[in-house]
Amino acid sequence: MSGNSLKKPDWLRISLPKGPEYERLRSLIKKHRLNTVCVEAKCPNIFECFSRNTATFLILGPNCTRNCRFCSIGTGKTGPPDPEEPVRVAMAASQMNLRYVVVTSVTRDDLPDGGAGIFAETIIEIKKRITSARVEVLIPDFKGDREGLKTVLFAGPDVLNHNIETVSRLYPRVRPVAEYQRSLTLLKRVKKYAPDIFIKSGIMLGLGEEDHEIMETLNDLYDYGCRILTIGQYLQPTRAHLPVHRYLSPDEFDKWRTTAITTGFYQVSSGPFVRSSYNAREMFQCHCKKKDTFS
Repeated sequence: MSGNSLKKPDWLRISLPKGPEYERLRSLIKKHRLNTVCVEAKCPNIFECFSRNTATFLILGPNCTRNCRFCSIGTGKTGPPDPEEPVRVAMAASQMNLRYVVVTSVTRDDLPDGGAGIFAETIIEIKKRITSARVEVLIPDFKGDREGLKTVLFAGPDVLNHNIETVSRLYPRVRPVAEYQRSLTLLKRVKKYAPDIFIKSGIMLGLGEEDHEIMETLNDLYDYGCRILTIGQYLQPTRAHLPVHRYLSPDEFDKWRTTAITTGFYQVSSGPFVRSSYNAREMFQCHCKKKDTFS
């Protein structure tokens, strides 16, 4: 059965709350000429998160140089990085009274450093303006470049997130330009270069993976230093994207959360609507209490 013909189950119906905080945040983002992954990636949690004064900033433009078959972020012509963007992100975060800021980007394989310098400047500007802020960055793989990764890490983020996205077998179909082992190696290098920074990753289910492959991926992530994990349902953004192979039930997501905790992960958020940045602050706060030693 084609994923396009699958009927969404009842548990994937979501309400769309709005209110003054939602409208204020939307206006603030527009005022500072910023992008958010919430909008660009058509995140199902956008109304909830905007209403709770939460957003994930998307830097380095709205267009990606790759064309992953699961992602709705635009591809096409890119422009040079905006040197003022880090300041605008920090100003918006300050005006939003954020104490936990999540920053991600499109993949910019056209840039010599993959955009690592703008990531670093954004981290520095946020912490300059909000001295108590915690910063989580969700980064691309920088084509495996060690120096780009070091540039980001040495700017001092509190959490380094890099999503594995899917199981190894599905990479050629789901992420044709990415490499499973390259992403794992990036996580391992975070542990080596900056052992005090928490390592996070995420995986989507419903793309045709088998249970034993999910288990292998969880074990790989744990072995390479990841301790914070998100597990969510793949939802087809448009008919041009990969179809959904199947919808997992909430009980199945609960099972995988229990399995991941048993494997050794300290914080796991697992559910149909879970995305990389969902409840990021809460996951970080709970994780800190674990006092991870990265053993």
